[in-house]
Amino acid sequence: MFENLAVFENRLEELNLKLYDPTVAADRDLYRALMKEHKEITPIVEKYRELKKAEADIEGALLLLDDPDCDRELRQMATEELSEARRTVERTSEELKILLLPRDPNDDKNVIVEIRGGAGGEEAALFAYNLYRMYTMYAEKRGWKTEIVNLNETELGGFKEVSFTIDGDGAYSRLKFESGVHRVQRVPETETQGRIHTSTTTVAVLPEVDEVEFELDPKDLKIDTFRSSGAGGQHINKTSSAIRITHLPTGTVVECQDERSQYKNKDKALRVLRARLLDAKIEAQNKEIAENRKSQVGTGDRSERIRTYNYPQLRVTDHRIGLTLYRLQDVLNGDLDEIIDALITADRAEKLKESMDNG
Repeated sequence: MFENLAVFENRLEELNLKLYDPTVAADRDLYRALMKEHKEITPIVEKYRELKKAEADIEGALLLLDDPDCDRELRQMATEELSEARRTVERTSEELKILLLPRDPNDDKNVIVEIRGGAGGEEAALFAYNLYRMYTMYAEKRGWKTEIVNLNETELGGFKEVSFTIDGDGAYSRLKFESGVHRVQRVPETETQGRIHTSTTTVAVLPEVDEVEFELDPKDLKIDTFRSSGAGGQHINKTSSAIRITHLPTGTVVECQDERSQYKNKDKALRVLRARLLDAKIEAQNKEIAENRKSQVGTGDRSERIRTYNYPQLRVTDHRIGLTLYRLQDVLNGDLDEIIDALITADRAEKLKESMDNG
């Protein structure tokens, strides 16, 4: 099934030549596009070359073993080499199958994360803050940059809702499975009798969209300015720098009041609006597919309960893949890689199975 991979090898050599061409380097858009393609196909070519070497090693070992003049020591070495090469072929073949799966075109993009307190009132808002802290700590561990777009706080320090950007290589590929309903089970600080409450918070992870990918018609936008306010409604800004943009055809409303500059708030709000509108468009296109096949992992049905954080047992359970970890505090401190890696693996396995079933 890997007969045609020489095409990738030839293309990589062609790209290597082009990237050293001064005329290509002078064209920033072309250079960026070629670098992106180079980055995407390099792992495939490296794995293909590893497979070819292992296959050559098998052929060489078999020739030695078929040689009647081969002494005992050489025969032993050839037998060991044959076993090792066969294991390498098996491993690299599986890895190549995964590398050749259709790639999500959004995987390399930055993301916009929106967290909203759901059922549970103040306790849900406090947990929304916990999730915001978890994701920003995870971003910091990976060297990504975060920036708040809009924040609606409560008197007790919770977040009714918060929108923020995460800029970093492959941010969407790592965070796209976080969309959905996150459930928390714990004793609230306001609970005098020590009873465990269950609250929910909704997370939406949207790939950021640039103007070329999704162009907004100014005639479709209603832009209002207002004064930024903090928890409880007190004003923290005496100028009308906060921005509210309404997309008239869909009724989508985005607010941004984090910056003191009206221009910066408008720019951030437009980034969020583009991401929301494209997400809604993709969601509508995927509904027909979802009716035919319910994905085990998916990219986050907004109403789907995906994870439970149980404080009394220090337990985190991801319901989509049945993963349970008993290190709640580490997870809440941004140690998410084990969960995210398991979700990516499950998604790849599902896509691979589907690919094999479809021939």
